[in-house]
Amino acid sequence: MTRRRTLFLRFAMVSAVGLLLAGAAIFVFDLSYDVSALRPHTRPVHAMLEKVMHHAVDVRSRDIEAPAMPDMASERGAACYRDTCAQCHGGPGVAPGPIGMGMQPLPGPLVDAARRWELRHVYWITRNGIKMTGMPAWEYRLSDDDLWAVSGFVLQLAQLSPADYAKRMDAAQDLRCPESTPCVGAACVAVQTVAIDDDDWMNRAQIALGQYACTACHVIPGTVGPETHVGPPLAGLGARQLLVGRLPNTPQNLARWIRDPKAIDPATAMPDLSVSEEHAALMARYLATLR
Repeated sequence: MTRRRTLFLRFAMVSAVGLLLAGAAIFVFDLSYDVSALRPHTRPVHAMLEKVMHHAVDVRSRDIEAPAMPDMASERGAACYRDTCAQCHGGPGVAPGPIGMGMQPLPGPLVDAARRWELRHVYWITRNGIKMTGMPAWEYRLSDDDLWAVSGFVLQLAQLSPADYAKRMDAAQDLRCPESTPCVGAACVAVQTVAIDDDDWMNRAQIALGQYACTACHVIPGTVGPETHVGPPLAGLGARQLLVGRLPNTPQNLARWIRDPKAIDPATAMPDLSVSEEHAALMARYLATLR
C-alpha cells in the first residue's frame, strides 16, 4: 500500500507539473496575454507584481543606512526630481508628461510615497530602478548625494501644496541634475575602485554595458539584451589587432572610443553616450576579455 501510494503521489506531481507547463505553453505561444500598453495587467497579475516588488525592495534595502538628517527640502533634491522624476510621476498640482501617462504599469503620483515607503526604500528604487516597469536605474547617472537628495524630496511631496511645489521648482530653476559631468562625487570614486581591484568588477562592467545601452545595438557575450545587430557583435573583440581599422587595440584606446567615438571617426554612427572615464575603463577592461 505504501509503495502504491508513493507511486500515485509521484504520478500526481508529474501530472500537475505537466499541466502547468502545458498551460504556460498555451499562454505564451497562443499569445493570449495582452502585452499592449493600452490596457493594464489583469488585477491578479498586477496585485502579484506589486506584492513581489514591495517585498523585494524591502529585503534588498535592509542594509542601507539612510543619512540621519537628509536635506529633504534642498533645492538640489527639487532639481533632480524635476529633471528625472516629474515627467513620469508629476507633482502636487502638476500632471506627468505624455510618456508617463502612456506607460503600463502607470507610474502614478509620488505624493503618497511616504505612506508606502521608507527613505531607504525610495533610495534603493531610485538607484536601482525596477525592471519591466519603465522605472530606470539612476546609479550610473547621479551621484550618491543626488540620489539621497531626490529620495528625500520624494518623501516630502505629501507636505507640499501645489503652490509650495511651484515655489520649490522656481527656486531650483537654475540648477540641473545631473550636472554637466556625467559622473560626479562619491559614485565615481567607487566605480574607479571597482574597475581596479574589486572582485566584482566583471559584474559591474556588464551592468555598465547595459546602463549605457551598449547592449541595445551590440550582441555582447556575457550580457543579456535584444538580438539586434545595429552595431557589430563584440565577440572576440579582445583578440582583434585594431579598433575601427586604425587604432591599436589597447584598453586605453578602447576606452577613448567608448567615450568619444566621433573624435576618432567623425563619420561613425556610434553615438556619444556621455560615458564617464571610470565607466569607460570598466567596460574596456571587460571587452578586452572577449577572445
